Amino acid sequence: LAYTGRLNPLNPTRKSDETMNMKKILWATICCSAAALSAAEGRFTLQSPDLRHGFAPSHLLSASYGFGCDGGNTSPALTWRNPPAGTKSYVLTVYDPDAPTGIGWTHWVVANIPAATRSLPAAITPEGRGLPEGALQTRNDIGVPSYMGACPPKGSNHRYIFKLTALKIDRLPNVDANATPALVGFFTRANALGEAKFTVRYGR
Repeated sequence: LAYTGRLNPLNPTRKSDETMNMKKILWATICCSAAALSAAEGRFTLQSPDLRHGFAPSHLLSASYGFGCDGGNTSPALTWRNPPAGTKSYVLTVYDPDAPTGIGWTHWVVANIPAATRSLPAAITPEGRGLPEGALQTRNDIGVPSYMGACPPKGSNHRYIFKLTALKIDRLPNVDANATPALVGFFTRANALGEAKFTVRYGR
């Protein structure tokens, strides 16, 4: 920035005053830009190294479920960073809003993930092997506490929303492995500090 005004002979301090104002504006601009950059770098984010190019066959629903898919029903690895201040636990959900049910379809719920956790490995079993201590899977919309892979009806393309919610409590009340997605969702929203999410599209 440069000052291009002329000195007023009747007011010799005008140039220095305006120069100071310009310096203040420049300083404020720099501060705001730095703050914006810092906020972007500190954003709560969720990602998956396994899903950069969408679902692999291993992530799709297995034939044993009877929906017409022939995948491995293997959960993908997940990582996250920059949780909100005061986070004491997390809840992870995978939800398909396009399922032909009128209310969508919940594919996976993991509750009570400890606050110090920053990742989940791939291939978490229905028994919970691979989960951090204290975390548990609750029922999905087919009624079992495990990951359920994607399997949209033929001719359709669905969104699968992976969402991690940071909570102000370390455990959800009244929730065990038999809890429904709606019950988990109720207590999750009531105690949420923030959320991070991404969407994977899949059609067949």
